[in-house]
Amino acid sequence: MTTTPRKTQENFQDTLAQVQRLLARHKLVEGMVHKQDMHKHELVEKLVHKQNLAELSIKLERLHPADIADLLEALPLPDRLTVWELVRTERDGEILLEVSDAVRESLLAAMESHEIVAAAGQLDADELADLAPDLPEHVLSEVMGGLDEDERAQVQSALSYREHEVGAIMDFDMVTVREDVSLEAVLRYLRRLGDLPEHTDKLFVIDRERALKGVLSLKRLLVNAPQRQVAEVMARDVVVFSPDGRADDAAHAFERYDLVSAPVLDSNHRVVGRLTVDAMVDVIRDESDVLSFAGLKEEDLFSSIWKSAKNRGPWLALNICTAFLASRVIGAFEATIAHLVALATLMPIVSGIGGNTGTQTMTLIIRGLALGQITASNARRLVIKELGIALLNGTLWGAVLGLIAWALYGQIALGAVMMSAMVLNLQVAALVAIIVPMTMQKLGRDPAYGSSVLLTASTDSMGFFIFLGLATVFLT
Repeated sequence: MTTTPRKTQENFQDTLAQVQRLLARHKLVEGMVHKQDMHKHELVEKLVHKQNLAELSIKLERLHPADIADLLEALPLPDRLTVWELVRTERDGEILLEVSDAVRESLLAAMESHEIVAAAGQLDADELADLAPDLPEHVLSEVMGGLDEDERAQVQSALSYREHEVGAIMDFDMVTVREDVSLEAVLRYLRRLGDLPEHTDKLFVIDRERALKGVLSLKRLLVNAPQRQVAEVMARDVVVFSPDGRADDAAHAFERYDLVSAPVLDSNHRVVGRLTVDAMVDVIRDESDVLSFAGLKEEDLFSSIWKSAKNRGPWLALNICTAFLASRVIGAFEATIAHLVALATLMPIVSGIGGNTGTQTMTLIIRGLALGQITASNARRLVIKELGIALLNGTLWGAVLGLIAWALYGQIALGAVMMSAMVLNLQVAALVAIIVPMTMQKLGRDPAYGSSVLLTASTDSMGFFIFLGLATVFLT
C-alpha cells in the first residue's frame, strides 16, 4: 500500500504541546461563543468551530501516521476524539494499525460502521488481518465481502494462525521472479510494476509450483551485467521461516542475521508470504512491554476509572491474599517480636534485599527466555549458578548486616540470625526468580506477565518466616 510522503519527524513532546495548546484555545473560544446571545448563533458557532480546528488539521496533515498514533495515545478521550475526527479518512486505517489495542478500541467505538469499512478498505490483506479481531462482526463481513478472492483467502489464512505465530504477521505483498530469465527481463518487470512493496531488499526466486529456489538481492540485480541469468547470481543459502513458527524466534533471527525481509514457506517449500523488519520491530517491542512485568494487560493511559480498575483488579486481589499471608506469618511470631522488639526493625531489610536480588535474577532469566538462550539442557546449570551467586552475596552482605545488627543491639546471636536469614532468603529469591518465568513460558504465557508480583509475595512471606523462625529458635 502506497503512502503519501511526510515531512521529517518532529520532536514528539513539542508536537504534543502544540496540539494541546490548539485544543485548549479551541475549547476556550468555543466556550466564549457558546455563552454569547447573538443573531444566527448556531451558524456563527459552526464557523468558529471550523476556523479553530483548521490549524490543527494542517498540523496533523504534516505528521506521519505513527506520530498521530502517539498523539492519540497521549491525549484524554475527549481530546483524542476531537483529533481523530480531523484525520483524513484515507489515513484512518494506517493509524488504527499503529495505536495500541486499548486506544484502538476507543477509536472504533466512536466510528460509524461505514467509516470503519472505509478505513479497513485502505489496508492490504495482512494489515486487515491485524485489524480484523477488533472489528465488529457485521463490519468484518462487509469488508471481507468487498475483497477479491485472493485477498479474502490471504486474510483467512492469516486469521487461521495464533497471535504469536509467524503466519499471523506475515506479509503477502512481495515480488517473485523465475530463475531462467535474464536480469534485464527482471528490471523491465520491476519498471512495469512501478512501486515495490515496502521493505523490499530482495526478490524471491520460485519455480512453476512457487517452490523457493533462492533470493535475488536488489544489490546483485543492479551490479551484475543485464544479460546474466537470475540463476547465476541469486543466493541459494536463504534464511526462511515456517508460518506456524514462533514470531519472537523470527524476530531474534532478524536481529541476528540483520534481515530486512525473508520468505515464509509452507510444508511443501512453497512461498506463501514474507516477513519484514517493521513487523519484527513490533514483536520485539511487545516482548519488552513493561506492563507485563507488573501483571497488567495493555491499558489505555486515559481509559475510564472502571476499565483501569478492572484491568488491575486481579493482581491487586492476589496482592491482598499474599499480604494477608505475610501478615499471618508475622502474627505467628508475635511473642518472639514482643520479646525482642529489634526484630520488627530488622525484618523488612531481609525481605527487601531478597526482592531486589530476585528482580535482578528474574530480569536475566526473562531476557534469556526471550532470546531463546535457556533450554532444558542448560536450565539445571543456570539454577546452580544463580543459587551460587545468591549464596555468595547472602554470605557477604549478610555478614555485613549481621555486624551492623550486633553493633546496634549488642547481641552477637541476633547478628548471626540476620546473616543466616539473608543467606536463606536470597536462595528463595533466586529459585522463585527462575521458576516463575520458566513455568509461565511452559504454560504458553508471557514469562514476564505478573512475575514481579509473584516474586515480591514470595520474598516477603518467606523472608519474614525465615527471619522470625530463626529468631524464635535461637533468641527466645
